[in-house]
Amino acid sequence: MTIIAVFNQKGGVAKTTTSLNLIAALARGGLDPLGIDLDPQAHLTTIGNAEVAAGRDSIFGFYAEDRYLSDLVRKFSIGGNIIPAHIELSKVDALHGKGLRSVMRLKNGIQSEMLAHGDSPIVIDCCPMLNVLSLNAIFACDRILVPISADFLSVKGAIQLEGTLKALEHVVKKRIERRYVITRFDARRRMARDIRGQLQERFGSDLCATHISENVSLAESAYYNLDVFSHAPHSQGARDYDAMLTELVSTGFI
Repeated sequence: MTIIAVFNQKGGVAKTTTSLNLIAALARGGLDPLGIDLDPQAHLTTIGNAEVAAGRDSIFGFYAEDRYLSDLVRKFSIGGNIIPAHIELSKVDALHGKGLRSVMRLKNGIQSEMLAHGDSPIVIDCCPMLNVLSLNAIFACDRILVPISADFLSVKGAIQLEGTLKALEHVVKKRIERRYVITRFDARRRMARDIRGQLQERFGSDLCATHISENVSLAESAYYNLDVFSHAPHSQGARDYDAMLTELVSTGFI
């Protein structure tokens, strides 16, 4: 089944919100998704009520103590399962560096434990910087989903990421499949409409036709530790993320 990394080299673009609601939408569709929280801030872990007291019981235990990934899986309150993060995850760069062996650890772990077999998609929520953790996600995944909020700096982050992915393709010996999805879109703002046009021109069919509108229910749902489908099932945010999943499935991305 598909392994998707949700990544942008810019914070504040609704990356965790997208990971959260993609996992929830997959679970609502009858699948049994596995989330992997690779962000030391552990926001996905917190929203899904999957916090752990010690770093060794999170994904950090996999990197620091060679614990099995399957031993770290916990139930995710929004559906499916999660391997939680912990603040100690910020030590991974210092522990392992950025050599090829280090950035392949997650890929090798998933393969050796056969976690990607069957009907359970894997969604990896990445930290918003290019480091050993995000490189682990890029090397482990089949696809990359890039949220881009409708503002200038977020677009710069996406363009920077495009350059990074093209450079990495010389290492992985293939094109890394990706989709860009516009988030926090407000059609009333001319800048948002202009940015959508610029992204369409630059990324073409790699840009999702679906965009995620600016919607208060998305912010509220995270505050209440819920996905948007549970918090406000009839909201624009719920309709947008449902439409995003439908598009990703219909185009073969998932």
